[in-house]
Amino acid sequence: MYINNYFVTPIWNEKKMDFVKSLNKASDPYIKEARKTPEAKQWLKKHGDFGRSWHSTQLLNDTQFMDFRNYVGQKAWEFLDHSGFDMSKYTTFFEQCWVQEFAKKGGGHHSAHIHWNTHVNGFYFLKASEKTSFPVFHEPRTGARATKLHMKDQKGVWPGTELINFKPQPGLLMFFPGYLEHEFSVDYGKAPFRFIHFNISAVLKEHAKDV
Repeated sequence: MYINNYFVTPIWNEKKMDFVKSLNKASDPYIKEARKTPEAKQWLKKHGDFGRSWHSTQLLNDTQFMDFRNYVGQKAWEFLDHSGFDMSKYTTFFEQCWVQEFAKKGGGHHSAHIHWNTHVNGFYFLKASEKTSFPVFHEPRTGARATKLHMKDQKGVWPGTELINFKPQPGLLMFFPGYLEHEFSVDYGKAPFRFIHFNISAVLKEHAKDV
């Protein structure tokens, strides 16, 4: 019997060390500023460096990240082209791009969410290890969730698997569809954890000048 896999959800991974050193340095001031906002100072005074994800302002206009954005934008185009979309009509456009660092004493995490209004999402890990938080992806098919059965092998990855996680290392670059629900596990503060998050849309070429 032939087995055909339809409605596949792609997740692309690439080890790309080229930007790790320069972007760690370039992102340092952004993380420092994220910890200096009035709300952040109040949190640090009350709780210490625990239970937070320090979230930078946008990196879209910083030339230090230009080579990275150009590379990621091209890869996002290839990601959509590989999915079967007619990308001869489109160009990729960064909607958001920011850097995050989880609290040094642990407790940092992100609950499950989706970026519905974008086509490609992704991460680039700058500081990560086996000891840090990691991304978790959820089964995107509503019908599959509604008819869930107990899995015979909780450690394996099957067509019926509901949750998939990846252990990040510095230089890991990930791409996935904007509809894919994702979260980050609770970090225990055993090692630094920093990554860049980006959301990209495909825009018709004739409209690109207007965005």
